[in-house]
Parts: sequence; C-alpha cells; structure tokens
Amino acid sequence: MKKLLLITLIALLALSLIQCDGEKKKATKELELLGAGASFPYPLYSKMFSEYFKANSIKINYQAIGSGGGIRQLTAKTVDFGGTDAFMKEKDLSATDGEILHMPTCIGAVSVTYNLPNNPELNFTGKIITDIFLGKITKWNDSAIKKENQDVKLPDEKITVIHRSDGSGTSFVFTDYLSKTSTEWKTKVGAGKSLSWPVGLGGKGNPGVAGLIKQIPGSIGYVELIYAEQNDLPVAKIQNKSGNFIRPSLESSSLSAQIDIPEDTRITITDTDAAEGYPISSFTWLIFYKEQSYNNRTKEKAETLIQLLNWMIHDGQKYPTELGYASLPASAIEKSKLIIKKVTFNGTNLVK
Repeated sequence: MKKLLLITLIALLALSLIQCDGEKKKATKELELLGAGASFPYPLYSKMFSEYFKANSIKINYQAIGSGGGIRQLTAKTVDFGGTDAFMKEKDLSATDGEILHMPTCIGAVSVTYNLPNNPELNFTGKIITDIFLGKITKWNDSAIKKENQDVKLPDEKITVIHRSDGSGTSFVFTDYLSKTSTEWKTKVGAGKSLSWPVGLGGKGNPGVAGLIKQIPGSIGYVELIYAEQNDLPVAKIQNKSGNFIRPSLESSSLSAQIDIPEDTRITITDTDAAEGYPISSFTWLIFYKEQSYNNRTKEKAETLIQLLNWMIHDGQKYPTELGYASLPASAIEKSKLIIKKVTFNGTNLVK
C-alpha cells in the first residue's frame, strides 16, 4: 500500500513538473516578437534586437525579406511588425484590415557603388545616374561621366547595371530620387519598390546586389551605405539640389532630415533642400497595427511590442551611429512618441 502511494505521489509530482514546464514554455513564447521586412536597416536591427534581448530576455526574430515582403506579411497578420523603407501609400493602407501606423527608427543613405580598376571616388549627377539606369550611357568613358570626373582615368569598358530583383524599399528610395530629378525617369519608369527596369541584372536584397557588383567588373548599382562599406566597395559623391557633390555619410544623411515632419511621419527626404545634405537619404520605418487585439493576440504580447518600440526610439538610438546610420532627430522622436500613444488593445490605449 505504501509502495502504491509512493508511486502515485511520484506520478503526480512528474505531472505537475510537466505542466509547469509547459506553462513556462508558453510564457517564454509569449515574450517573443516576430518581424520581417527591409534589409536596408538589417545590420542595425540585428544589433538593436540582440542588445534588447540581453537587457530584457525578450527575443525579437526579424527576417530581412525586403520592404515589400514586410508589408505583405504585416497585412496578412503573420508578424507582429513589419519593416519598410517606403511608407505605405493611402490606397494600400485603405485596403488593409485595420489601421497601420508608421514609426521611423533611423535615417540611412542609399549609395551608388561600382566595380572599376582601383575603384576611384566618382562624381555623379542625377542625370548621369538616370541615363546609366535607362541604358543610354553604356560605357564608363562616356563624355558625360568624364566631364564630372576630369581627374580620373575612366576605362573604355561596358557598364553593367545591377538593381534589386525583389520588392525593395531601397529601390523606392533610389527611384524616388531619380523621379524627383528626372522627368524622363518619372515618366518612363517611376518610383516604387518593384519596377520594370529598362536594363540590368537583378540581385536579391542589399547583400545580393553588393555581391554581384563585387563579382562583375564594370558594374554599377545601389545599396544601403553599410553594405558598400562592409564589402569594401567605393561610393560616389552625388550632386544635390544646391549643386554640391556630397559623399554619403552619417552626417550628410542626417542633414537631409532637417525638415518639417508630418504627424504620421510618412515623408520622403530624397533630393533634399539642405545645402550639405546627401540627396539619396531616407527614414526607415517599423509598421504595426494600431489595434493590437487581432488573431487571438494577448494584451501581454501587445504590451511587449509597445515596450520594444519605446526602447528603440530612446535607449536604442545610441546604436545607429555605430553602424553608419543617423539617429533620429528630436522632431522625429517626438512624432514617434505620439504614434506609440495611439496603439490600443480592445479600444483602450496601451500608453496613458
């Protein structure tokens, strides 16, 4: 009888431990957040989310699948937040099942990079870049390029254009700049995440484009600045609206954002009016639903997201400059605070 009682007690204890372990795993899973989208800020997000986990034991799983993919996954409600370098247009926002908010996280520069002998630093105007990507300039020693780079010996070599093959916020930023500086580009191609490119080869993500440029002599393409630096690729100085040739950098991209920012933060800062601003700069955003009580989400999951968002615009702002991005200006941080305050759960604001 005592033996049977002992066995029963052991069995009950084991069952209790299994249940506790199950509850623990469930709670741990509850404190994980899933995001997907832009590869433009991926180096920064990797650093931010790693540091956030160290401080808060909350895992953030972010997949760099491109801005278009991030928007699609958030719209499908398969992730907690998306990442995009191109803010969603009104027609796309109106087609979603719930209001989507945009919160900027940093400012980055899209650089024009290339593969030439000795990789000299080149000067490009908007027209030169446009004509290259339209297929009108096909040789590196074209007179238009030589005119802006008289001290550089340019090779008699064919230009191979490299562009993004996936839906990309980086493409949007780049083509938004071209559309602002070239009526021909705006009419024939336009600005967007996915385009019908007149010429060139496609690479997936910033890493794919950078990889192709490294492999193909005479190639030219566009990548987020950090990817050019990580791959030891040169970057061109781009002529801005004031006529100055500006090198992409933390400082010059930050200067581009010294503008009035709307309440919803959905604004492009390409072709900036700032005399020393780099003209192919952009905010990058996290996007998320205003109402968080969807797909059986818990209030705890929603609060976990809010805590992450607050951290990113406060403590997290010390990390952008370490990785070649510009931190948010004070005006953008203030607008971001107001956006976070709009988030609700069952109609009640999560931040008082």
